[in-house]
Amino acid sequence: MCGIIAYTGFRQAVPLLLEGLRRLEYRGYDSAGLAVQNGEGYRLFKQAGKVSDLAKAVEGFSLEARIGIAHTRWATHGAPTDANAHPHVSYDGEVVLVHNGIIENYAMLKAYLLEQGISFSSDTDTEVLTHWIAWTRQKLADAPWEKVIREAFAHVEGTFGIAMLVRSLPDHIILLRRFSPLLIGVGRGEYFAASDATPLVPYTRSVIHLEEDEFAFLHPDQTEPLIFSLRDQPRTPKVEHIDWDIAAIERGGYPHFMLKEIFEQPNALRDCMRGRIRLEPLEVRLGGISRVMDRLISAPRLTLVGCGTSWHAALVGEYLIEQLARIPTEVEYASEFRYRNPVISSQDVVIGISQSGETADTLAALRLAKQQGALILGITNVVGSSIPRETHAGIYIHAGPEIGVASTKAFTAQLTALTLFALHLGANRYVLDRNFHDLLIEYLLRLPDLVATTLQQINEPVAQLAESIAHASNVLYLGRGYNFPVALEGALKLKEISYIHAEGYPAAEMKHGPIALIDKDMPVVVIALRDSLYEKVLGNIQEVRARGGRVIAIATQGDTEIQSYAEQVLYVPEVPEPLSPILTVLPLQLLAYHTAVLRGCDVDQPRNLAKSVTVE
Repeated sequence: MCGIIAYTGFRQAVPLLLEGLRRLEYRGYDSAGLAVQNGEGYRLFKQAGKVSDLAKAVEGFSLEARIGIAHTRWATHGAPTDANAHPHVSYDGEVVLVHNGIIENYAMLKAYLLEQGISFSSDTDTEVLTHWIAWTRQKLADAPWEKVIREAFAHVEGTFGIAMLVRSLPDHIILLRRFSPLLIGVGRGEYFAASDATPLVPYTRSVIHLEEDEFAFLHPDQTEPLIFSLRDQPRTPKVEHIDWDIAAIERGGYPHFMLKEIFEQPNALRDCMRGRIRLEPLEVRLGGISRVMDRLISAPRLTLVGCGTSWHAALVGEYLIEQLARIPTEVEYASEFRYRNPVISSQDVVIGISQSGETADTLAALRLAKQQGALILGITNVVGSSIPRETHAGIYIHAGPEIGVASTKAFTAQLTALTLFALHLGANRYVLDRNFHDLLIEYLLRLPDLVATTLQQINEPVAQLAESIAHASNVLYLGRGYNFPVALEGALKLKEISYIHAEGYPAAEMKHGPIALIDKDMPVVVIALRDSLYEKVLGNIQEVRARGGRVIAIATQGDTEIQSYAEQVLYVPEVPEPLSPILTVLPLQLLAYHTAVLRGCDVDQPRNLAKSVTVE
């Protein structure tokens, strides 16, 4: 959730740290802070609010330093105040620390430290951790810091990505990781560290991923970082290459990252499909799961787990896999799956879907399934993230960096990957009609162009439509079949960034309760394509109209009949039913975006949210 950036080398640290925080701010923006080491002392600045507030606080100070750590926060323990902002300094001034995660036994550690006469100036679990490390150091006197770290963290429970400075180790940065991601950026005579790759790309594309329960010492004179394990398991670090450039994390002339990423969807779909569709003969090839195909083919059921937008993608995946591969499929909230003692056999397959590859609940659900003998797969966007490192096999969606907190291009790329997966599995199980198989692949190859055309055609009409939504208190989204999950996703997008209450329902379920909400002031967005459920949906629209509801329809291009049922209609091209969610979600993404802009909301950094949910 929080963002960490650290640097040691020959550059001026403060400008680099501030720029790194700006690139990480989508991970949390309640408060921000930085600390630099100059000689034997520290200079520390921290500020409630956004990174821009921190930058103003730093202005006017002469800060000559070539080593430092910085943090942008999404609050868990303690309100977003100056005192609770990171970094935190230990009681003896020895340790300065930033932290992403949750220390679960902080109350016990704090009680012990209070008994030792140590006082606290914040409400955070991170300050407890900082004092605990310093207390351990004091107990062990002149012991090497490797021993201090192992001893201190033998008593710490929870999750953490940590960067720290130590007064007695000038020019060194110490990193630790459990569950929360940390990358080391490798330069010439310099090292970087960050929660993800976005702040590293301007300086290096060579990175090392810290593994679970590892800690590292970085010093610019080292030819490679010193990496140790809390479990005393040595590892030779592997340098990996980031394959995207800085343009991918800039707005590129768009007013917001979200709008840029909506319009990047044609390329995201192309990149997701690149190298995975063979034309002669027409078939899908997924190298990432080839070694586990036998288990997939024979699996009695599949379980898809995810959170938020990824959970909605999983719901579409359930329709795809059951129709195209004929395998019973279940969809679970990862946060519920991990705690309800699910029945998992060694024949089961559990698939985690996560844009970041770091979602705490999804990762924990996969680990639970793995412990019980299931085959676990991942569908993720971020190469080298925790989920693909934990799973037996998987599929990268290759959507490129997604900076906007509200996911857009990752969702449609997840749908594309799930379609490829279902097609590949159905063909290998010999349960999919060959003509339908070929038709779907042919349309998949056309989808990027269809998405590009649709976005160009509907953007302005949606912007005008948003004017009639912007003052609504509630909005209802209805869909059936493949487009019921899209109704959920459309409602989530509106809630996330415009703060308008919205709910998605299967259209037929409306009369079992939600219809009581409908009146003349209630916009009702209905996905009403000319598909196998078209007549049923028209009946549901009539039920809305009979109660005075304002119907906005997402319809198939060329359908004039729908115009007599809806006040306003937005059209998408006709495609086979399993592919329709990739198109029907586009106007809903744009509707949420333009509504939020009209309401003056912070589109890319909506309140109370963060991009990568690495805590429960």
